[in-house]
Amino acid sequence: MAKAGTKPGWACTECGWTTARWVGRCGECQAWGSVTEVGAPKLKQVRASTPDTRAVPIGEVSATEARRALTGVGELDRVLGGGLVPGVVVLLAGEPGVGKSTLLLEVASRWAKNGHRTLYVTGEESAAQVRLRAGRTDGVTDELYLASETDLGTILGHVEQVGPSLMVIDSIQTIGAAEVEGSPGGVSQVREVTAGLVRVAKRRGMAVIIIGHVTKDGAIAGPRMLEHLVDVVLSFDGDRHSGFRMVRGVKNRFGPADEVGCFEMSEHGIVEVTDPSGLFTTERDSPTPGTCVTVTLEGQRPLLAEVQALVGPTMDQHPQRVTHGVERSRVQMILAILQRHAAIRLHDRDVYVSTVGGARLTDPAADLAIALAVASAARNALIPERTVALGELGLAGDLRRVAGVSRRVSEAHRLGFTAAFVPQNAQLETVTGVELHRMGRIARALEWLGPSHRPRTIDEAAVGPDAAI
Repeated sequence: MAKAGTKPGWACTECGWTTARWVGRCGECQAWGSVTEVGAPKLKQVRASTPDTRAVPIGEVSATEARRALTGVGELDRVLGGGLVPGVVVLLAGEPGVGKSTLLLEVASRWAKNGHRTLYVTGEESAAQVRLRAGRTDGVTDELYLASETDLGTILGHVEQVGPSLMVIDSIQTIGAAEVEGSPGGVSQVREVTAGLVRVAKRRGMAVIIIGHVTKDGAIAGPRMLEHLVDVVLSFDGDRHSGFRMVRGVKNRFGPADEVGCFEMSEHGIVEVTDPSGLFTTERDSPTPGTCVTVTLEGQRPLLAEVQALVGPTMDQHPQRVTHGVERSRVQMILAILQRHAAIRLHDRDVYVSTVGGARLTDPAADLAIALAVASAARNALIPERTVALGELGLAGDLRRVAGVSRRVSEAHRLGFTAAFVPQNAQLETVTGVELHRMGRIARALEWLGPSHRPRTIDEAAVGPDAAI
């Protein structure tokens, strides 16, 4: 047994004062940061070893070995930056039932149809179940191999036998390594399995796509190191009650990390949506109070989105603030700005704000559209027809400049819009066919609201047409 006196302690480098535990300030001389550990075992020095390959100038490294290959799914290639790089490890995470397995089975099928051998490993389904889904989506091809395995060693054996250029793992939480303690899905198991897949991918130049689960908060399940080990992290999300899906780039070592791919779930599988702007707007014969269209930027892609608002008398002591597709806290801030700087009374009225088609608006450029939709609903007034609104609202009631205004206005013009409300200091080129209305404050934007031709509502009949102002 070790002697009690050999236990490491702590001592002050300034005066020699000792203590049994670390403290930030010396108890004798009151010096900060001078207490260090004494008697601790020293780290052994690592001897230099002869490398197997010598380091070469970067100009002599062949760039053809990292040439991209298209997956055959254009929207996914867009997010990846032009296809899969040999040896890349991709993590695709999303909620249960969003369509991760369906998307990657489609990717594996198209990759195999292009003449590349593909291995699809499933730990959640049997090979027969995957075959049934592939038959429904027309994904059966000779170069696509299926394996239902949950052991890492067996999966690596399949890799040696099949020799694929692409391997899909569904999912990482179901794969375990016999050499590591713990059950599959645990922190140590996920870390070791991922590290093993990364090693074999780099050694063979084989692309690997891993499906990962998410927690109830939407974060990727498992250790944070999982995202550091892989080369690309993609987030697959969408509204469960809508067929629209989005693949967002979170991390990409070989391309942009802010691109977005759009898909739609159908009875025949997952379908690419190359022009998704029309999914988030409503076609009407005439304008309607309480609706306004904006243009958001998802990565580098401009998307049109429609915001709808409803303002009515409250039936409770505390008025309701109900939102769908937009942040509730941001809507509350916009309501406070409207009441303070536009003299629109909203503190005693229920306000409902929603988007069309399940769109989620996180872009600050949608602030002006939300404010105009609420003001239009409160006043029962019309927003000018074929007009989009772009701008971030400040607490002082001013409109702040947003990024990518030229791309946003050009996309609106392509879809038939003829006018745009933009911040006064917005930097954009003139777009032929679009009338730009520059404004510095929210009160200036509300001056464009016109009278409504609809009958008066129950709220207006009860309290008068000027009650909302």
